[in-house]
Amino acid sequence: MYSTLEQKYQRIQQELKVGIIALAGVFLIGTLWYRFVEHWSWEDAAYMTVITLATVGYGETQPLGARGRLFTIALILMGVISIGYIVNRFTEAVIEGYFQQGIRIRQQRRLMESLTEHYIICGFSRTGRQIAIEFRAEGVTFVIIDSRLESVQQAQSQGYTVYQGDATLDETLFKVGIERAICIVAALPSDAENLYVVLSAKTLNPNIRAIARSSTEEALQKLQRAGADAVISPYITGGKRMAAAALRPEVMDFVDGIISGTDRQLYMEEFLLAAAACPFIGQTLGEAQLRAQTGALVLAIRRSNGELIGGPTAETVFMSGDVLIAMGTAEQLRALNQVLGPIRSKKLRRPRKG
Repeated sequence: MYSTLEQKYQRIQQELKVGIIALAGVFLIGTLWYRFVEHWSWEDAAYMTVITLATVGYGETQPLGARGRLFTIALILMGVISIGYIVNRFTEAVIEGYFQQGIRIRQQRRLMESLTEHYIICGFSRTGRQIAIEFRAEGVTFVIIDSRLESVQQAQSQGYTVYQGDATLDETLFKVGIERAICIVAALPSDAENLYVVLSAKTLNPNIRAIARSSTEEALQKLQRAGADAVISPYITGGKRMAAAALRPEVMDFVDGIISGTDRQLYMEEFLLAAAACPFIGQTLGEAQLRAQTGALVLAIRRSNGELIGGPTAETVFMSGDVLIAMGTAEQLRALNQVLGPIRSKKLRRPRKG
């Protein structure tokens, strides 16, 4: 499935090719006529055809009879129509900016092919827009998919990388590098569409982390059964947050201040402990002395079996596959990332898989 931009570019390309082929056909007909009917040389036949099609006003290369002049009139008309068609298509392409769009399409394709360890946002509605704002604030690489031209243009105007297409189709997901992505967020308005996105994404890339939006409790359960790693219901989540804001306003202000926004001083981050990269596997939290080395505070540890250890003590042992949830300043978290994974320390974010 091609985006509207690609369809327009391909249409103008096809029309220009048709015009050029038609003009070449007229040239061939004229040359063959003068060569075999008028019995001219190939050079004279080609020259006469060219000056006729160009309507430059030169005289006849050799004398023509009534039949030859009638054919030349027809050749002129065919040439004018063919050249006029090409000029018309070319002028439209220049005025509409199709050639610039072609350049943008090629740039977009190269960008899509180069994406790796990126995030995919399906849908640029109100939810998708907020997700994009948060992703940009975090500095992560992401691409947006939306089928509506208005949404695509809005995303482009805000400087986002966007692809116009149906996110439920495998072809579209391949276009945005689903096999190289680490997370996909299904934020489409329809629960059915989000279900299709999760199923397709998990089929094409079983290791990808899938986050989905649901409108109902039933859809939430179906999305979880389909393999979504996390399902968010705006209504349920919104209700819980409103209740918490009413009962514990200071706590909510603090939590909001460390998980979202661009002007934060404290951040929360998660780190996946890989045996091949982390030197602290098998050590206790006290032995690792992460707080002393980095200043970051380890709030919780989630084991690979799903067990959550809140407020780990100095005796808590680090195991391969653990996910550390830590809080600190951006500098402290970067330092913690360097300490936990010196082999792969270029990227701060280690999304949990599964």
